[in-house]
Amino acid sequence: MSVRGWRGGAAVVALAISTGACGGTSPDDVAATSEVTSTPTAATPTSAPATPTGTASATPTPTATSPVLSGTRQATVTRVDGFEAGLSLTDEGRLAEVDDDSGRQLFVPVPLGGQDFLVMSYRGRGGGSGPGEPVCWQVRNPGDSQPLHVRGADCDEDEARQRFTIAPAEGAAETFLISNNSAFLRHSRDSGLILEELGDAAPTDSFRLNDNGPAPDRG
Repeated sequence: MSVRGWRGGAAVVALAISTGACGGTSPDDVAATSEVTSTPTAATPTSAPATPTGTASATPTPTATSPVLSGTRQATVTRVDGFEAGLSLTDEGRLAEVDDDSGRQLFVPVPLGGQDFLVMSYRGRGGGSGPGEPVCWQVRNPGDSQPLHVRGADCDEDEARQRFTIAPAEGAAETFLISNNSAFLRHSRDSGLILEELGDAAPTDSFRLNDNGPAPDRG
């Protein structure tokens, strides 16, 4: 066969293939196509909304005031490192640590607002002929470079020297720091119980208030 004839035959074959490929679509083809395209597809699931995570409040939960600071309870007061000694307003009128029942050893912290208290003092440990009339803690400055200390005085809630701050101490439950106008109650080896401004130093002494039952009626 000549080259021209081969080309002509190839052209006829190519035309036949092209015509078959481009032929009209049969009704069966249309139905099949319709069946495929009309089949519903499952919806693509969306991500579930994020569940908000609870965040702890930055504000600490307030703690209840100790009952012994309610003004309705009387207490003995002991220094945490005071071993067997307890606080007493001695017969000489000064606040000191004693290891017996002398002086006034029952105290009633009466709330004045915030962490300020008037500290009333009663004699004995509840024995004897009764508690007697209270006297109150009051800061005294003896001068002559002597340290501040606490003495008994007639109770007067308007007297700034009788307004003592009683605040929880860190690190131990039911222990307290006692101060007046930023001067903290502490033990001095040379001077006994004194009040001292500490500046940036941490307080050295904390105290326990030991509940001794209902406070005497103040009338």
